[in-house]
Amino acid sequence: MTTLDRITGLAEAHSLSVAGGVQKADAPLPDGIETLILLSPDGPAFWDHFQHSPEYCDGLPDPMDRWSVRVIDQLAQDLSAQPLYPFGTTPPHPFYRWALVSGRVWASPVQWLLHDTAGLWLSFRGALGFATRLDLPEAGKSPCEGCARPCVTACPVGALTDKGYDVPACHAFLDTPDGARCLSHGCAVRAACPVSQTYGRTPAQSEFHMRHFHR
Repeated sequence: MTTLDRITGLAEAHSLSVAGGVQKADAPLPDGIETLILLSPDGPAFWDHFQHSPEYCDGLPDPMDRWSVRVIDQLAQDLSAQPLYPFGTTPPHPFYRWALVSGRVWASPVQWLLHDTAGLWLSFRGALGFATRLDLPEAGKSPCEGCARPCVTACPVGALTDKGYDVPACHAFLDTPDGARCLSHGCAVRAACPVSQTYGRTPAQSEFHMRHFHR
């Protein structure tokens, strides 16, 4: 029998965590899916696990996406589920919308997704779709309530605020010497979130994603 505990246990073996779940009654899901389980990196454990993977070591493009497909495809097979990914499809699957109805993710003051344990370091490696309805925890409360909102003023060049995201300004800053810390340690806005600061994100993982973003 497939339960949330079983899914969590199998995902944790690959340093993935269940970041939330969605029922078909709460959001449109692909045909044949009644429950969707969102999968994210499991904090600092994920980076060490990924660095020892064949995809990271083979020098070929898109190692993390290829790792995600291999691992989550296998999880889907083991659990009789359908794998879905936030990449590789046109139009893309609506992970942002799914996350917002999961009860564990909210739109932050800068509109990026905020997770109850990962903060603004939240990312998705994929999802598992199940043909049956699974029991999910009740929705939680947004950590943004009562927060001083340091994310709104954290960007050194004001590229990301509650008014929106100026992507060209962000890239331009990353090309300067002052932008080196953002490249090597990750986005200052993500890091400013109080929940992010308790997550234990490895700077090397942040650098990996920043280099991919800024290439």
